[in-house]
Amino acid sequence: ALVALLTGAIVPADVAMTGEITLRGRVTPVGGIKEKVLGAHRAGITKLILPMANRREYEHDVPKDVKEGMEVCFVRTVEEALEAAFGRGIVRWRRNGGRGGGGEMFVESRL
Repeated sequence: ALVALLTGAIVPADVAMTGEITLRGRVTPVGGIKEKVLGAHRAGITKLILPMANRREYEHDVPKDVKEGMEVCFVRTVEEALEAAFGRGIVRWRRNGGRGGGGEMFVESRL
């Protein structure tokens, strides 16, 4: 939501995500994947972004007929989640190579 607000990029209404994002940009797993996917299916969501760590739960617990009507993207990082939500090339990441070698991360919009 913050990236959409700051860049003007729009996430389609039929896209949803669950998971938690750490301050370092990692997407961590959550519980209740089956219930969340079923709820998204009932709400008309066609694209779902889930933590990679929840993939096994999704594959084993979600009914096959629900999986067929939905595109699912499994992500490990916030960068992957933003790409899945906004599309490739809309939001891109840039690292500033400043002191210390690691550099700060910036987000830029290509709108």
